[in-house]
Amino acid sequence: MANHDNPTGDDEALSEQLGRGLDEAFDEEIELELGDAAVSLELRRIYREAQPSKIESRQYFHHLLRLQAELIKLQDWVEHHGEKIVVIFEGRDAAGKGSAIKRIAQRLNPRVARVVALPAPSDRERSQWYFQRFVPHLPAGGEIVLFDRSWYNRAGVEKVMGFASPEQVEQFFEDVPEFERMLVRSGIRLVKYWFSITDEEQQLRFLMRIHDPLKQWKLSPMDLQSRVRWEAYTKAKEEMFERTNIPEAPWYIVKGNDKRRARLNCMDHLLSVVPYQEVPAEEIVLPERVFDSDYERDALEPELYVPEKY
Repeated sequence: MANHDNPTGDDEALSEQLGRGLDEAFDEEIELELGDAAVSLELRRIYREAQPSKIESRQYFHHLLRLQAELIKLQDWVEHHGEKIVVIFEGRDAAGKGSAIKRIAQRLNPRVARVVALPAPSDRERSQWYFQRFVPHLPAGGEIVLFDRSWYNRAGVEKVMGFASPEQVEQFFEDVPEFERMLVRSGIRLVKYWFSITDEEQQLRFLMRIHDPLKQWKLSPMDLQSRVRWEAYTKAKEEMFERTNIPEAPWYIVKGNDKRRARLNCMDHLLSVVPYQEVPAEEIVLPERVFDSDYERDALEPELYVPEKY
């Protein structure tokens, strides 16, 4: 029987990992204004002691807001000049793609910058040309599209899980370089990111999702299978890089074990690969309110109001 008063080194290591993950979850919920009272201050202290290199919140938010301000300038430049940008986010499950996309899009105009996260293809879509269901989501002039996973599903999950035949996968690899060159020739700026995490980090994040009711929805049967087939996904990733890293649309790898640094590094890099410039903006002047002395506001029925419980 295990001696719970004297935990083993492995138990202590797991405790440190869980403390680190819980602290990160706590900070993320604050950042997104959700709040999670279930995470204790003691676990946050454990994490900070175990991770002295973690970027401090004040420093992180300073950089985050500065980069988000620059992204607004990029957005204005895209809209002003009718530019078209596609950013692809790929990586293993729980690699931090979604949280990076959230921070990039957080302060942008959703009419200019939109996120595309397509579900599994329908029976009809499976009978179509493979790229067909992605084409309607490509940007028009003055738009930015952020793909939370993309056509590269065929090189990853579809290949590893057997959802696509070897012939279909091979056809994809033959087609995708020319498909992306066509996009670039049409005027689309195509940027591809791969978020990279270690085996141990993915395991920790999956454990956090299992034990956090607010995040259990993120853990799908496919995610669990990705743990079993870690090496198969690694081989698929390596082949994908080898066969789709073209000069017109190269891959950029984001180290993702530290989520905060990964977000900042990705945002900073995206800004560096797009030659945006600040565009002139019209001065905004608040007009005077028009008052009508004959108008009297009608009182509304009390039942129309949302109860003020808080």
